[in-house]
Amino acid sequence: MADSRPLRLLVAADKFKGSLSGPEACQAIAEGLKEALGDRVEINTAPVADGGEGMARGITEARGGEWQVVTVLDPLGRPVEAGFGLIEGDSGETVGVIEMAEASGLWRLADSERDPWRASTFGTGELMRAAITRGADRLLLGIGGSATNDGGSGMAAALGFQFLSSEGDLLTDLPADLEKAVSLELSPHPLVPVEVACDVTNPLLGPTGCTTIYGPQKGVSEGDHERHESRLAHLVALLGHEKGARAAKVPGSGAAGGLGFGCLAFLNAELRPGFDLVAEVLGLEAAVRDADIVITGEGKLDGQTLQGKAPAGVAKLARRFGKPVTALAGIIADDAGSSLAEQFDF
Repeated sequence: MADSRPLRLLVAADKFKGSLSGPEACQAIAEGLKEALGDRVEINTAPVADGGEGMARGITEARGGEWQVVTVLDPLGRPVEAGFGLIEGDSGETVGVIEMAEASGLWRLADSERDPWRASTFGTGELMRAAITRGADRLLLGIGGSATNDGGSGMAAALGFQFLSSEGDLLTDLPADLEKAVSLELSPHPLVPVEVACDVTNPLLGPTGCTTIYGPQKGVSEGDHERHESRLAHLVALLGHEKGARAAKVPGSGAAGGLGFGCLAFLNAELRPGFDLVAEVLGLEAAVRDADIVITGEGKLDGQTLQGKAPAGVAKLARRFGKPVTALAGIIADDAGSSLAEQFDF
């Protein structure tokens, strides 16, 4: 007798930037499929992300969590409203889900305001502190889209680490006064485990470091490059060999203007590929395994899609379990070429 059960479809799409969030895109695709196919299909949705823009809200909505809005400082120290999520983890613990770009993103600044000498991750630290204060037992932090090049010093200050001058004075204007710091006192605040969604492998310093590769888009001029490198090197030295020098060489330490380094050195965080972290939180592997057909997508499928973006991660999982996978997009770029045919079935 033929199997009469409905065809199980999994819709696991990322955001369609400027139009739909990941959850909205999944819902729209699911509604269209249900309208066309009716009872012949059973549809499960799992909004995905790669650790970039939309990660925190997407995970929070998908896991039925609560979105919290607090007042923090933007990259230039101005009060803004920013959000983070609180979800229940698999062991019943409370997990804070945060994107650094909510507080410290480049989108917060006009082009004329980009100032890497002053731009700080302090607001990101405030979001982390707020999540801990509201009960988070651990944190998931997405880093990317930053306006900063402060090595995570601002974040550390917001979490209670104290940067002291040679006279013993507390330095509060970070990163502007970072080079004046001669000692560091550890945070008195209780901290929690932190996992960081990080999709770049750049070290902190050198020809492939954050200042060289990403500094220009944040306002680092060619003439200022050496001094920015020196300021970050000073932060490394301040933390010492065990914490500073080792962390500076870890792939991903140069992410988000050195916030990857700051998370490693100050918080003993773990850096993980963004899609892998999101997929784990969402239980995506089990969802793919149980599906008959997998549908993914994002606003634009291009060469970048094949370099670790969420749809490529979904396709990789689908292939592992022998599931056919297709992708929907608003735009398919010319540079995607035949490579898309290698990743997706139809």
